[in-house]
Amino acid sequence: MSFDGLKKAADKIKREIKVYRLVLEDRRTPKLPKFLLGLAIGYFFMPLDLIPDFIPVIGYLDDIVIVPTLVFLALKFTPKKIVEDCRRKVMKQGRK
Repeated sequence: MSFDGLKKAADKIKREIKVYRLVLEDRRTPKLPKFLLGLAIGYFFMPLDLIPDFIPVIGYLDDIVIVPTLVFLALKFTPKKIVEDCRRKVMKQGRK
């Protein structure tokens, strides 16, 4: 992957994190998706893992599987209208 490709991927990740933050802050978001997103963020930053990171490959595998799965489930249980509104807000902020 080229440097430009990595930069685009990083920009997309930053944009998605902003969307998730807005979904968390939106009062219309149900409690279960807020809980799942909070759990994903907490697990990502938690110093303890189910499988320690010092174990080669498998140590990072839990982070690569658990966090995206929690985010996926949270977005699945969030009404599409809310996610679309949040994405629109983030895209609007990016144009300013």
